[in-house]
Amino acid sequence: MTGRTGRAPGGARVERAATAGTPGRAPGRGAGPAPGRRPGGPVGGRPVPPVVLALRRLPAPRLTGLGAGLFASAVMLVFGFLDLLLLDGSPVAYGLLFLPVSALTALWVRTADLVTAPIAVPIAFAVGVLPIAGGTGGLGGQAMAVVTALAVHAGWLYGGTLVAGLIASVRKVRDMGRRQQRTRTATGTSGGVGTTGAADPVAKAAEAAKAAKTAKATKAAKAR
Repeated sequence: MTGRTGRAPGGARVERAATAGTPGRAPGRGAGPAPGRRPGGPVGGRPVPPVVLALRRLPAPRLTGLGAGLFASAVMLVFGFLDLLLLDGSPVAYGLLFLPVSALTALWVRTADLVTAPIAVPIAFAVGVLPIAGGTGGLGGQAMAVVTALAVHAGWLYGGTLVAGLIASVRKVRDMGRRQQRTRTATGTSGGVGTTGAADPVAKAAEAAKAAKTAKATKAAKAR
């Protein structure tokens, strides 16, 4: 008896390998997250701005160009009536509410209709200003009051349009970058497949020549 009865062959090697591999196990291979990085945190350790995190938590519907225009117009009309009822038609409150509506319109419109966002928000501003314009004297007086309100509060109008235009431009640039990345990936994949297909006939020809050479040598040996 040597004291090794009952141990499977190779058991000592497996045990030593497992024992040696435990302390030096590289992080990221079943050892949990790397030190200094929170689970689900950004890659590379770069902190994500709080504004970006807040925007990611918002719902992200995808509206058509017409849907985005209707959404902005309806919301601004509701804000106009609320402003008239609660704040006696304050233009500052109406302008401040117009800015986030412009941003959401540009964020929620679908990528194919991004160009409609800077066009829809000025129309929504004009629709929402109807309740607080304060026009009298029929349709003509109301129209003049709306035009006057648009001219007086043009700063808010330009500001909201600028916000929508900037957001739409950023989204368009990011979409173009993603398309270029997909195109490069598809081109690289198709190039690799084409190279493999071109190499197959050469390999088959080499194998056929080798088989023919072997058969010829076998035949010569039998003839001797």
